[in-house]
Order: sequence, then C-alpha cells, then structure tokens
Amino acid sequence: MKDYMKLQNGSDIRGIALPGVPGENVNLTPEAAGRIAVGFLKWLCDKTGKQTEDITISIGRDPRLSGPAIAEAFAEGVARCGVRLLDCGIASTPAMFMSTLFKETDADGAVMITASHLPWNRNGLKFFSKDGGLDKADIKQILETAGSDFELPIGGAKAVEFPELMNRYAGHLRTIITEAVVKADAAVQFDKPLAGLKIAVDAGNGSGGFYANKVLAPLGADVSASRYLDPDGNFPNHIPNPENDEAMRAITEATLEGGCDLGLIFDTDVDRSSAVDEKGREINKNGIVALAAALIADEYPGSTVVTDSITSNELTDYLENKLGMKHLRFKRGYRNVINKAIELNAAGVDSQLAIETSGHAAYKGNYFLDDGAYLATLIVIRTALLKQVGLGISSVIADLKEPAEAVEIRMPITVEDFKAAGDAALEKVRSAVASGSAAADGLALEIVEPNYEGIRVAVSGSVNGWFLLRKSLHDPIMPLNIEAQEVGGIDVIRGVIRKCFEGVEGVDTAKL
Repeated sequence: MKDYMKLQNGSDIRGIALPGVPGENVNLTPEAAGRIAVGFLKWLCDKTGKQTEDITISIGRDPRLSGPAIAEAFAEGVARCGVRLLDCGIASTPAMFMSTLFKETDADGAVMITASHLPWNRNGLKFFSKDGGLDKADIKQILETAGSDFELPIGGAKAVEFPELMNRYAGHLRTIITEAVVKADAAVQFDKPLAGLKIAVDAGNGSGGFYANKVLAPLGADVSASRYLDPDGNFPNHIPNPENDEAMRAITEATLEGGCDLGLIFDTDVDRSSAVDEKGREINKNGIVALAAALIADEYPGSTVVTDSITSNELTDYLENKLGMKHLRFKRGYRNVINKAIELNAAGVDSQLAIETSGHAAYKGNYFLDDGAYLATLIVIRTALLKQVGLGISSVIADLKEPAEAVEIRMPITVEDFKAAGDAALEKVRSAVASGSAAADGLALEIVEPNYEGIRVAVSGSVNGWFLLRKSLHDPIMPLNIEAQEVGGIDVIRGVIRKCFEGVEGVDTAKL
C-alpha cells in the first residue's frame, strides 16, 4: 500500500510534479496519477451505480509542463478499466464541469489537471460529477483507494475521443452575452453586440486566452490590447493570479495604454478573475466581491452574499446599506463559501452568490460553479449596457469605500506540530484581548462575533480598523490581516498585536 494522503489539499489534489526546485521532491508521479484515476473511477461507479464500461470521464489540463504526462497516465489508468474517455486537451476548470452537462459530451465525471497559480513545478487535479465539485471527504476516499493494494488492470481501453469542448463552452458564453445585451436593447446588432467596446484580456499564458479570441472578438469587441493569451507552462511574463501585484499591474497597464473600456484577468485555469475599470483602477479583492454582488442585486434584493473571512467592514457596509443585500463573512477556501451558500439555500435562506476575495465567484444561477469566465461575462454585459448610456463599469461600485491601509502578514510556524502551535497562539491572542492586557491608550479592542475562522478583533478610538489572525488551511503559516481607516493606523494596530503575542512560542513574528 502507498500513502497518497499528503497530496490532499482540501477539496483538490496538489503535489510536486517536476524536479528542479531544491528541497521539493516529486510526489505527483505518473504512477500516482494512474492510481488516483482508478480511485476516481471507483468513486464515480459508487455514486452513479454504473459499471465501469458505462462510465464516461472527460480530461482537461492547463498549460503546465507536467500536464501532458499526468493526463496520459490518468487516461491510461481508467482506460484500462474500459471507460469511455474524452480528452479535451488544454481547457478551463469551469469548462470541465460543463462537460458533464453539455449534451455533446455528457460525461459522468470530469478531471481538470491544474495547480491554479502555483509555481511551474507543481500540478494537481480537480474533480467534478454532474452535481458539481467534489468535497474533502470525496478526495480522501479517492486517495485511500489509490493507495490501497491493487494492480492496475491491463487492456480493455476504448477509443479516446477529442471533442471541441472549449469551442462549445465559448459558444455557451457568447449566447449568454448576446441574449442579455439584445434583450436590453433590441437595436443592438445581434451578431456583434459588443461592437464599439474595447476590452483587454490578460490570460497570463494560462488557459484563459480563449476568452478574448473565442468569446469577445467574435461578438465585435476590440481585443487588440490583450496580453499573454498564448498558453505557455513556463509562465514567462507573470504569475497567472489576480491576487498577484505584478499581474494586476500588467492588466492595468494594458487597459490604460489601450484606452480600453474594461480589463479582465484570469488565473491559470480560469476559475478566478478580476477586472480593471475604464479609469485604470483595479477591481479585485473587496472590489470584485462588491461588483459581483452589484451585478445581481436588483434581481435578488435581500439575498445573502457569502464571502471568505478577510473581507472589509467597508464591504459589509456597501453590500448591506447600498445594495440592500446581506453579508455572511465565513471562512477562507472556495469550497467552504460555496458549501455554506448551498447550505443556506437548503435551509430556506436565499443566497445567490458565494465568493472569495481571491476571485473565486460562484453564482447559484450558474450551478454554484466558481467560474472566472462566467463572472467576466456578467461584467462584460454590464459594461456594454453602461457604454450605451455613456457610463463606465466604475459607476457600478462608485459607492464602495476602501480602508486607508490594508496589509497581510504571513507568519511561519516554526515547530513540527504546527496545528497545535497555531491553536495556542490564537488562544493567547484571544485571552489578551478579552482580559484587556493588550489594550493601548486611546484604543478599545473587541472580539468580533460571530466569527467562523481564527479571531477577528475590532479596533476603535484614536485608530479605527480590525485585525484577523487565523491558521492557514494547509500550511504551517499564520496569516494576519490588518485594515485601518486612518493613514498610519496599521502601525498602531501592529503594536497592539505585538502585545498580544507576548509569550507566544513557535510562531516567527519577525515580519510583525
């Protein structure tokens, strides 16, 4: 038996797929991929009640250098069991889910080989059934099967098919845009509803270049200012990540230099996106949450928006007092926010949007699929409609206020039992705040409740703001987010946090 459990990363599988980085040994091997494939197949058979020969699995990948070898090994693993395979080549994660719904593909399950924005030597796998993405418990079961004592079968492969999945998916998005724009204005040219719009797309050499070439351009948009559309697993220009400062500078520059109405940026596998408005201002983090909510606020008044834990007080004010929606600040992790929104709906509470500040946005109307291209599509529709009345996309979130200062500090945990050390640090900070020992002159500290992750502390008085200390979902790190409403407030709040950490062991606070 082999232990593959270290490859689990929440509801995904991630590992080191290529050598070349000191201290990082390859653990996501072709053999592992083949065995994981059988684990997924068994999971699918159990879920659907079908025999292996009646199962269809679609396989896609981002442009990572290790992708072809892992895809081939995965395909061989299940093909030997007699499964019908659909090799979709370079694809996006949302398109792989849609391969389970499109009648042309009708897959029972799908796998996307990607490690999102992680470095070139990493790779991973994301899985879908017709019900959506798999959860942590499902991944655990797949990895347990993969590590169990069995021999990969020999022979029995069916022919691998090569459907034009991304063309089908792009057509799906074009239809959404065309129907929405033409419905709002019947005078719009049906085959070119985006004529007159100039949009820059930055795919970061990931899988997202199709959005410029196969969605926007055929509808009449000018995409000439776009950058880094060609897939390249070396990611030579910048990390494909809307949270990355260099990446956001690149799309901002492209938008401004091109005189564009809108800039769009995707992560490697296109399940995340952010934007730049017509004035060259970034719409990411709290901004992308606000925009995603604003796009549906009129249609779903009072709906609850579920976000991750690090969103700002200003965002809550915007969602609740400007849009008339409700805000539930939950946990980090895209599956966490999605599952919470699904749970709310099951309990009779309307929740139309689950979104992380990282750009993972999942709408109820889109199967609660975190789909960066779908969010981009809603943004494009609104941009086109605003253009007709002389406004830009910036007008949608003009009332969103931003903190004067914001910072995230990632403090390494230096002891082997990092989970216990993280828990101890959280308890020490909680105790220091509750007892008043961390208070400073002119400041009041209050533990925010309800709070679903770590400890969130409101700071008021001479400086106003908050801080959130939490454990990383998977790594020996304690992220600390601080926001202040006044310039210079971050330094004051840092001093309070240093007091809270007096006596804490096993956490490197040098960056604090």
